[in-house]
Amino acid sequence: MARRLRQARVPGTARNGAPTPPGVPLPPARGAVTSEAVLPAEVLRRIAYLLESQGETSYKAQAFRRAAATVETMAPAKLEELYHRKELASLPGVGPTTAAVVSQCLAGSVPQYLRDLEERTVPALDDPTRQLLGQLQGDLHSHSDWSDGGSPVGEMARAAVDIGHHYLALTDHSPRLTVAHGLSTEALRRQLELVSLVNQELAPFRLLSGIEVDILEDGSLDQTPDLLGELDVVVASVHSKLRMGPAEMTRRMVRAVSHPHVDVLGHCTGRLIVGRGRPPSTFDHEAVFAACASNGTAVEINSRPERRDPPEALLRAAASAGCHFTIDSDAHAPGQLAWLHLGCSQAVQAGIDAPSVLNTWPLAKLLAWGHRNG
Repeated sequence: MARRLRQARVPGTARNGAPTPPGVPLPPARGAVTSEAVLPAEVLRRIAYLLESQGETSYKAQAFRRAAATVETMAPAKLEELYHRKELASLPGVGPTTAAVVSQCLAGSVPQYLRDLEERTVPALDDPTRQLLGQLQGDLHSHSDWSDGGSPVGEMARAAVDIGHHYLALTDHSPRLTVAHGLSTEALRRQLELVSLVNQELAPFRLLSGIEVDILEDGSLDQTPDLLGELDVVVASVHSKLRMGPAEMTRRMVRAVSHPHVDVLGHCTGRLIVGRGRPPSTFDHEAVFAACASNGTAVEINSRPERRDPPEALLRAAASAGCHFTIDSDAHAPGQLAWLHLGCSQAVQAGIDAPSVLNTWPLAKLLAWGHRNG
């Protein structure tokens, strides 16, 4: 929602009002599986989505998507023939596990693989968390296979449509983050053309153009100001030199969040809380959050299970400073869009109310907020 944003078509009020595009079957939005939901390609994609939502690797999930892509191109009669001859695994991209799933679909039953995933996917949420999650209109931080994500842009957008989002920001990495295949200026401009095409297909859903721009050591941003000004959403994050001294890190972050094109401060401490972990960066949070509040830059509540960033104490400090927030998935695969409940739980624990969370707002209000801070 850059301050020089083009006006978008505003989605309707229904959570699932955006139509599913033809030719691309999608899984049920809420995971309710019945005997009617046994079309093989749909079931295979649903399995991929659920695997990702549970933290499985994109590689494993993509095996099911490859099988789905093969199956949906097959003539029904040919697929039935291979099923009866027990030769489904001979198809390109179909292995023993995916063949078993397809076989059970063709037999008219919901595959056990899918049933098992569905049963252990639904999180137990308290009422305040469930209510906040239900108020989210979209997600302002996601990645595609243009940088370090595992799925195409269109696949990410369609998954967002399926779970009822009105909008999703595509925020692939900037050039200097080479380990994440950051986009050059030229590549990002090409991506903007693709975003426009996706929006034509999926309207009234809106795929917001964006970037997760690297905050460099001196606090400058890793992309040209002109291009940043063309984007809908600019998330600025620190990805390098996370252990620099507190005074230096504070100056670095304050300069970045004060930039007129920055909308969101991403995963502000850089901590990792899973596996070997990584300690949070140290900085003067009062100074950083004061700069966020005065410059209209929201503080992200990053929902990735290994991040859950920032911790509760800093969230409370940001709220006290008068900051707005975003609750984002930082999804690198379609199923990871389902992680927003983790960020909602953090927000509830820190006493953050829904009106201060930008992505509880409808798109028109979100865009107006971006213009107001221009």
